[in-house]
Amino acid sequence: LGMEQVKRYIEREIIEIIPLAYMRGRTLNNAFIILDEGQNTTASQMKMFLTRLGIGSKVVANGDVTQFDLPEEQLSGMVHAAPLMKDIHGVAWVQLEKMDIVRHPLVKKIVEAYEAAENNSTPKGQ
Repeated sequence: LGMEQVKRYIEREIIEIIPLAYMRGRTLNNAFIILDEGQNTTASQMKMFLTRLGIGSKVVANGDVTQFDLPEEQLSGMVHAAPLMKDIHGVAWVQLEKMDIVRHPLVKKIVEAYEAAENNSTPKGQ
């Protein structure tokens, strides 16, 4: 979509941008719902988000579980939800790997360097 089309869709409320804090109490029917930076949710925020799913809707929650902005002792909602969702029919959980990196070729090497340094410690949020 071009920027002008996106603006029209926002004006007509076909596209809504809603802070996570304003999702409570809503049921989103016939919608495609995206949670960006889901690694920064708490377990209760992720539960609240996932349970907004209404009839005819799909949910995508993305995030990088190696990059948290949560306090050290806080478990990520994404890390918490992954094992809970694994046996639920109709829920898919996809984890991307280093080979999926499509940024500058140096990014893969940078990620590998961080992984090597973290091998002897538990990653933040886990």
